[in-house]
Amino acid sequence: MPLPIAPIAAFAIRYGSVAVATYALARSIERAPRDQRVEDTLDTAPEGLSARRDDEQMNATARVRRVIRLGTDGPGIEIDAVSLTRIRFRKV
Repeated sequence: MPLPIAPIAAFAIRYGSVAVATYALARSIERAPRDQRVEDTLDTAPEGLSARRDDEQMNATARVRRVIRLGTDGPGIEIDAVSLTRIRFRKV
């Protein structure tokens, strides 16, 4: 029984072109410099969600820290996601 090459080739061309486009886009993006002051601010953010409102602006922070392990004694990875938001309203 011959192997149907046409469906496999269509699948390979479709996903291969997506992979090449993604690679080209990733190579074209310029690396941003790391600002240590911003890194320190992100490290001091409290875990959970907090918000503050003044007359002109509203600030919000959110932080989630989790450790995921494969098995009880297996290797682990720590996920630390921090978001700082500022929304400012001004009358013009």
